[in-house]
Amino acid sequence: MQQRLLTWQLWLARECVGDRPLRRQKPLAVSSLSPERVAQSFGSILTIIGTPSQPPKLRGKSPGWPRDTPRTPRKRYPTVKKGRGRFHSQSKYRKSSA
Repeated sequence: MQQRLLTWQLWLARECVGDRPLRRQKPLAVSSLSPERVAQSFGSILTIIGTPSQPPKLRGKSPGWPRDTPRTPRKRYPTVKKGRGRFHSQSKYRKSSA
């Protein structure tokens, strides 16, 4: 249903829009513009009537950390060294080789 409504809106807006063909397209008369061609040049209508959306807020640079605020150091994990016979699961191999 929305597709049909959008097509009708574009079809009715073709008289308000001038043809702005892409380089590969042939120029058409205003009466024979398709909804796709109207949608291509719909930006000119939006600049005149405006858009219902709000403009984006300007954010700028963030203030960052407050001054004199201590940062928590990252958690350090113990280093795991690979080797033979260091783990409990490998104790059975140590007994058989000795």
